[in-house]
Amino acid sequence: MSHQITDLIHHPYQPPRGFEAPQPGVFKASTVIFPNVAAMRARDWKNKNGYTYGLHGTPTTFMLEERIAALEGGTQCILLPSGLAAVSLTGMALLKAGDEVLIPDNAYGPNKALAEGELKQWGITHQIYDPMNPDDLQARIGPNTRLVWLEAPGSVTMEFVPLAQLAAICRERGVTSALDSTWSAGVAFNGFDLGPAGARVPGSGADIVVQALTKYPSGGGDVLMGSVVTRDEALHLRLKGTHMRLGWGIGANDAEAVLRSLPSLALRYHAQDATARKLAAWLQGRAEVAQLLHPAFGDSPGHHHWQAVCGRDGAAAGLFSVVFDERFGAERIDAFCDALRLFKLGYSWGGPVSLVVPYDVASMRSPRLGSWPNKGVLVRFSAGLEAVDDLMADLEQALDRLG
Repeated sequence: MSHQITDLIHHPYQPPRGFEAPQPGVFKASTVIFPNVAAMRARDWKNKNGYTYGLHGTPTTFMLEERIAALEGGTQCILLPSGLAAVSLTGMALLKAGDEVLIPDNAYGPNKALAEGELKQWGITHQIYDPMNPDDLQARIGPNTRLVWLEAPGSVTMEFVPLAQLAAICRERGVTSALDSTWSAGVAFNGFDLGPAGARVPGSGADIVVQALTKYPSGGGDVLMGSVVTRDEALHLRLKGTHMRLGWGIGANDAEAVLRSLPSLALRYHAQDATARKLAAWLQGRAEVAQLLHPAFGDSPGHHHWQAVCGRDGAAAGLFSVVFDERFGAERIDAFCDALRLFKLGYSWGGPVSLVVPYDVASMRSPRLGSWPNKGVLVRFSAGLEAVDDLMADLEQALDRLG
């Protein structure tokens, strides 16, 4: 070649094969180069027998998909740019005008907002059901019900629902079930196999398992990503077709960050679980606290359901909530949260920094299913990776100010 710049672009050198390291390589691409026209025509984006376009996968994203599928106990994984995008993909792929979706009253708030917004505009109806009452779910499934969402424990309020029973109702009625398993992270329980006391009974769980990889799999508080995992090939292809048409993709560096964090996932999950239990037990004994909401504690709603799925000595994440005595109004609880030094005010969880958020739970629940029974303000805590004694001291100094 006669021109230097052309030589640079088309330089023939290829590094030798056989390089191995603890972490997989990072491949970035929009364009994928084919060796010939026959190969270009033969490759299919719907499977992983080759590469067609960066949006449809690279060695980096394929590697992450396979590892997340294995983590969740599934066979196929689709990656999305956030946990909410994973929820949205599920609804958009499986629902059409005239269909109905059922959502638990304690579900992740944006899931409800999607149903009340875009899905409603598209002619898709929804009902909110009481996840602690399987009979309510049974009664609400109708001829147009195509999708039922499950979530355990409940968002913010942390009650653990009778997950296996709810999934069984969906199977008996022939309705697809999708589980938001972000809290479990694939560690506390397997969303596809909900056997007794942590045992795996094939096919006893949900049809689809969704997770916000933003949380524990990322572990750094610096990545937004979601996953949709399935076992059924036809269901996977239906979801993947919608995923392709919507043009959702993830960045290679984000995939790399999650791949780097996955080997320490279980260690971090159990460490944050242990910290959360120590903090929760300490707060439970404080006069300022009216109720502790943590699935592993005996008097927390749905504790026996948690035991049934996770086992008596099972895992329970690093997340819990407390309801303060009603003598402390919202302004005083806000001041308590502001007074915390190590616990930072911020949404999400699963990262190295402990977080705190006060919530108005009454505004988050359906009045039709009964009002939130507690008059005190609820505060949710997420235990990070700090020393538990330091976190306890932080809580104590803020409670002393609460008076």
